[in-house]
Amino acid sequence: MFALPFFRRDLPVLKGEKVMLRVPVTNDYREWAALRGESRAFLERWEPRWAPDELDRTAWRHRIGRYREDYAQGTAIAFFIFDRTTGKLAGGITLGNIRHGVAQSGHVGYWIGQRYAGRGMMTDAVKLLIRFAFDTLKLHRIEAACIPDNIRSIRVLEKAGFQREGLARSYLRINGAWQDHYLYARIADDPPASATKG
Repeated sequence: MFALPFFRRDLPVLKGEKVMLRVPVTNDYREWAALRGESRAFLERWEPRWAPDELDRTAWRHRIGRYREDYAQGTAIAFFIFDRTTGKLAGGITLGNIRHGVAQSGHVGYWIGQRYAGRGMMTDAVKLLIRFAFDTLKLHRIEAACIPDNIRSIRVLEKAGFQREGLARSYLRINGAWQDHYLYARIADDPPASATKG
């Protein structure tokens, strides 16, 4: 186990035009459970199958424990996404599978509550996370995977400057079935997202 110097500092808060990102805390449970619960039908087709106790407080405590452990080990950092206008929880975004040494890379995954979809908030969140990964964590490559018919997610990644690198067959088990995924990546010295796609 190792901990990067960054992981011993105060927990980061990232602020964009539309959203604010901060590490989840225990007291976020009610808002998280309510948003996930009301968005279940919207989210399930893009996520691993939900456990029967998915939204229970005990499962939440285990989730927070995993977030803290991954953070302390320097292998992942989870953020919640908050609407900067209202301060309400809108979704989540994680930089996981962080590798150093010759790889210097990480993998981004995200979700958004149904009522917040289509407002540009996730694009803002992904751009914030990219900047944090490259500038603070000094990573070289950020990867993402997306089911081919998830048009909204494809749009988010491309607006954030990711480039499609290929198709991975039967890549992840989503909602109980193995799914092909497009593989995307963004490199630290790629042009800024504003210089790529809108």
